Amino acid sequence: MIPILNEMARRFETAVIVVTHEEKIIPTFRRIYPIRDGVTYEEQGKGPGFE
Repeated sequence: MIPILNEMARRFETAVIVVTHEEKIIPTFRRIYPIRDGVTYEEQGKGPGFE
């Protein structure tokens, strides 16, 4: 499912928001916004960027 969401984001040049607790899929995204103690942080993921 994640490769399909990434492909749709590339094809339509849009963001896809995924909310999950499944830690093994989190690094597949380009930007990650974890919430810790009610505060949101931005982290760089390892997912593909737009080219």
